[in-house]
Amino acid sequence: MNTTTPPGRSVVVTGAASGIGRATALRFAADGDRVLVADLDRDGADTTVRAIEEAGGTALAVAGDLGEQRVVDAVVERAVAAFGGLDVLVNNAGIMDRMSALGETGDAEWDRVLRINLTAPFLLTRAALPHLLAAGGGSIVFTASEAGLRGGAAGAAYTAAKHGVAGLVKSLAVTYRDQGIRANAVAPGPTATGIRVDAAPEAHGPAVIGRLIGAVTGRISSPEEQAAAITFLASDAASFINGAVLPVDGGWSAV
Repeated sequence: MNTTTPPGRSVVVTGAASGIGRATALRFAADGDRVLVADLDRDGADTTVRAIEEAGGTALAVAGDLGEQRVVDAVVERAVAAFGGLDVLVNNAGIMDRMSALGETGDAEWDRVLRINLTAPFLLTRAALPHLLAAGGGSIVFTASEAGLRGGAAGAAYTAAKHGVAGLVKSLAVTYRDQGIRANAVAPGPTATGIRVDAAPEAHGPAVIGRLIGAVTGRISSPEEQAAAITFLASDAASFINGAVLPVDGGWSAV
């Protein structure tokens, strides 16, 4: 079955300087879509753009902190101006917490993780919606996490943020489905990316969570495996999938 969609869509991928985001941007571009790469890491975002252009694709980069409204506005405005509209938004950017249990989570850790992992995709989706609606509909795909499905995959802040992402997906799916908007998420298991966990090994959270994760996760996925699921959810082959949080975890969620 052909799962591709007509080429030439306007796509925004956040967190695309590396890892899942870069693999996703490259895959969209290989399908003929025009991709705006958004990331805090300017050098990494430019590297992704060069890789797309060298393969014959079209891309541009916007660098900045997606927790800031001005950066969010710049991302959306640049994509619309350069590509003539917006068809797909991939809210992929995210950071890990320190695996801290709630009682040892400080205000700074909580605020930073929630701002990047939940507030930033909220801001970007809100800014993108008028343009998606103007195009007659579109697809929004979020990168949630195994931590959005269970309580033993990360610390309190990351777990709360990713459960919040799942809630955003479901709310969007219900409230905008009659206007042609589909919202879905992938929930990756362990994936080979550049994200590092700055966990204090003697802390309570890492000690408990580390034992749980080590017992059931299985192998580590590649960023390309996650990208394949993201681009599928954004494609016409997934036209009747809406409000789903798809585990891409090698069976971890089935344990």
